[in-house]
Amino acid sequence: MIVLALLPALVGVLVAWGGFLGWREKLPRSRGAGVRTPATLRSDEAFRVANRVAGLPTMVAGGVGVLAAAAALAMPGTLATVTTVLFGVLAVLALVAGGGVLGHRAASAVPPPPEPAGCGGCACAGGGGCGVLGARS
Repeated sequence: MIVLALLPALVGVLVAWGGFLGWREKLPRSRGAGVRTPATLRSDEAFRVANRVAGLPTMVAGGVGVLAAAAALAMPGTLATVTTVLFGVLAVLALVAGGGVLGHRAASAVPPPPEPAGCGGCACAGGGGCGVLGARS
């Protein structure tokens, strides 16, 4: 039962760390962590804002996980321990989901990045492309 009781603590520490990195704007966009929706992935600014907003609820979720583990360790019986772990993990998931929704809404409020104006590459040069090798005479 000790291993089961420590499950919310492990989840809580990982979730809190991710929330802390997002809140401090240190969460890299290239990794799988953080709020990842089409609105948050459209620009670096949207990703940064979304994870900053979601950071505090995510850190709170991690704290709830650690507290649930402590409560589960203090429970006298198996059923009480399992129930505490179940409710603790569900509370962590609910808080993380709430933080994700808040982050998504914040990212949706960030204006989209401007579209590039004019020709931006070699493909615009007609049939010739760029450079000496692409020129046809």
